Amino acid sequence: MAPAPLALEALPLGRSATVTAIAWERMAAPEARRLREFGFDEGVRVEILHRATLFRGPVACRIGRMTVALRRNVAAAITVTTD
Repeated sequence: MAPAPLALEALPLGRSATVTAIAWERMAAPEARRLREFGFDEGVRVEILHRATLFRGPVACRIGRMTVALRRNVAAAITVTTD
């Protein structure tokens, strides 16, 4: 049975996953462009490194060798599946 897809913001800390879909239409154009420049796309491996706890702050994730901070609404628009 294949793992269920979940939003990147819900991925447990330290667990890696593969991006399966990105709802580009839910983001502002500059946010979408920034994600593309960082290499976010379907098939990319990501890992949540840190999650801010106050006021639903940003999440830090690793993509390739980079660490990127994402707003929660942006992380919610990214769908991933775990292995």
